[in-house]
Amino acid sequence: MARWCYRHRLVVLLLWVGALFGLGFSASTAGTDYANVFSLPDTDSKKAYDLMEKAFPASAGDTDTVVWKVDEGSVRDQDVRSRIQPALDEIAGMKGVGGVTGPYAADAAGAAQISGDGRIAYAQITFTEQANAVPKELVQDVVDTARGAGRDGLEVEVGGQAIQRVQEPPTGLAEMVGLAAAAVVLFLAFGSLYAMLLPLAVAVFGVGMGLFSTQLLSHVTDIPDLAPLLSSLIGLGVGIDYALFIVTRHRKGVLRGLDPEESTVVALNTSGRAVLFAGGTVCIALAGMLVTNLRFLDGVVIGTSLTVVLSVLAATTLLPALLGFLGARVLSRKQRRLLAATGPEPEKESGPAARWSMGVQRRPRTIAALALVVMAVLALPVLSLRLGATDQGNDDASTTTRKAYDLLAEGFGPGFNGPLQVVVDGGDATALTAGIKDTPGVAQVAALPPASGVTVIQVVPTTSPQSAETDTLIDRLRDDVIPEAGAQAHVGGVTAVSKDFATVTGDRLPLFIATIIGLGFLLLLVAFRSLVVPLTAAVMNLVAAAASFGVLVAVFQWGWGLDLLGLGKEGPINAFLPVIMLSLLFGLSMDYQVFLVSRMHEEWVHTRDNARAVRVGLAETSRVINSAALIMVCVFLAFVLSGDAGAAMAGVGLAAAVALDAFILRTALVPAAMHLLGDSNWWLPGWLEKRLPHLAVEPKEEPAPTTAGAGEGPASAVHGFVRNTAGEPVEDATVTLMSQGGRELDRVTSLADGSYILSVPAPGTYLLATTAAPPLLKRARQLTVAGEPLVYDVELEEAAEVS
Repeated sequence: MARWCYRHRLVVLLLWVGALFGLGFSASTAGTDYANVFSLPDTDSKKAYDLMEKAFPASAGDTDTVVWKVDEGSVRDQDVRSRIQPALDEIAGMKGVGGVTGPYAADAAGAAQISGDGRIAYAQITFTEQANAVPKELVQDVVDTARGAGRDGLEVEVGGQAIQRVQEPPTGLAEMVGLAAAAVVLFLAFGSLYAMLLPLAVAVFGVGMGLFSTQLLSHVTDIPDLAPLLSSLIGLGVGIDYALFIVTRHRKGVLRGLDPEESTVVALNTSGRAVLFAGGTVCIALAGMLVTNLRFLDGVVIGTSLTVVLSVLAATTLLPALLGFLGARVLSRKQRRLLAATGPEPEKESGPAARWSMGVQRRPRTIAALALVVMAVLALPVLSLRLGATDQGNDDASTTTRKAYDLLAEGFGPGFNGPLQVVVDGGDATALTAGIKDTPGVAQVAALPPASGVTVIQVVPTTSPQSAETDTLIDRLRDDVIPEAGAQAHVGGVTAVSKDFATVTGDRLPLFIATIIGLGFLLLLVAFRSLVVPLTAAVMNLVAAAASFGVLVAVFQWGWGLDLLGLGKEGPINAFLPVIMLSLLFGLSMDYQVFLVSRMHEEWVHTRDNARAVRVGLAETSRVINSAALIMVCVFLAFVLSGDAGAAMAGVGLAAAVALDAFILRTALVPAAMHLLGDSNWWLPGWLEKRLPHLAVEPKEEPAPTTAGAGEGPASAVHGFVRNTAGEPVEDATVTLMSQGGRELDRVTSLADGSYILSVPAPGTYLLATTAAPPLLKRARQLTVAGEPLVYDVELEEAAEVS
């Protein structure tokens, strides 16, 4: 497949471009139909919602709020009223606004919209559509008209879901910032503009098609509006990382003398396989969210999994085609000149990564202890984790929604922003109302006129929607007050729904964790034929999760650094976030584990020397893993700019998780632990070995030796002459025999007559790379060696001038 894509690169590129533009056109024509469906069967808030829907069919439109405050006097003063009422009348006349209910009406309902001290009042705006469907132009007109009524001494703010949409940064800002940061890291890693652009192009195609497909699917299934943001977040990360792994392997092959086509085939046959495996593990981790049976997450699974699949497809088909267009230009000019002048780069263990790997081998106990201490300290805040839901009280203090929220809390009490609804369908509603009034933690109680035998009692708590005291009040109403009144009633409302959602999520979290850890254990068990490697990975995943959630609690729940990051006010952690974060963290950490341990396993198979396997594996993969992680961190942190509190929380949490996983666990704790465990890393009972299916993450590097006539020394040989196109012998040409995976097996220099001879470990298929001094062109060819020595003459052509 890789060779076909390389040779038919124009066809492949046109197919991808056509698919991207076709999906984009279809998606823009169809529009969006995202829906946040919180289905919580068998919960008290769901029963309350069902009764409300039956007895009081809600209006279709979203309801938002205009709040104003005077510094002196009263909002009833004529000079205040003369500014506010015309603005409300103008808003009421706008197309798309169903109505405006203000405080200046003559009835008692209007008077209730003015605070006790007379300094704060509010009006409710009802749109004809739900928040996501209200045109942003209309919402902006409402905001401008309302705030335009303000003056010195009169503050006017606007709050609500529709209003929140217009204060979000432009769509795509987070993605653009993430791509820009990734481009810088890639350029520093590769030193080549062309090589830098390859992973970015793969990510753009994968994420673009994933987002367009998710948008189209929103018309046939329930997909929450958070799904596109999370799809972008995870798609950009894995798309860039997967392409980075393949391009890094390809550049390594070219530097070692392979021609670009053969190097592409080798890269896709090795790192490409690992990418397929890693992408599969991410999708499996995401699918693990389905065991929670939370319908809200089903659409997230669909959107993110589809984006990951398309990113993997782009990395394994589009990337080889793009490599075909670049050829040797995937290297920097300096590298191309050096390769032409000095020949292939030999395998070597040097540089910071190799020195660090040697340090880990020398002091595994010290490094493991230090890493564990760091992770334990970061994990401590997780002990105070509290799940809940964010609201506009968590917005940045400079936003109009946050100011409106604070004004309502100041004028009408902190619980006014999250009233409870006690829905009564049997028993004495009057006695229940009286009982609720006498309950500690209740500020206001009002019973609405009954309809269809159902009475709704509006309850305003004395505490904010996110406080633990409000959760306690909900439990007290359900467990004590309602049973004592002898009524059949259920506690609902947004605050109660959030509490029930957090409770259900917390109850199902252990099953979810057990599921994804178990699946990961089985995958690594089959891939690496070891019980200890997957067990180590499972423990490390739990350690990384605990530490990353510790960081999340410290930042968003305790408020450390929130002002510096401009992320609003502290509050509980979104209830859905642990499930989403654990899925993504599990999938991404499995990626790094696969790339790290697959190289170690490859070396172990060749040498049966655990210390060398761990040292070489860490030295050769730590740089690319750290580069990939740094890109992930940049992409995730960019989502702080998304304007969505949930996406910002997920971005910070995932950035912390990836950084800790890559920079501490995979490059320090995991190799240190593997050095301490020794050969037991690769232990697998014989009975289990026979029963496990074979799943190769990378192709086997060395063919198995023949049994017939096996003896000392090589099984066969390749020999011949190196000549130029005129038939003249080429002296001092470097001839290298490599496995299909790019591992160097033997290297010689041609003699004065151009002759060479290479030893072959066993019959099989190999790569023969030949490089001579300029102006002769390097050449690589695939050879199949049988039991007898193979005669193969190499002809080198003159190369064009390197530019």
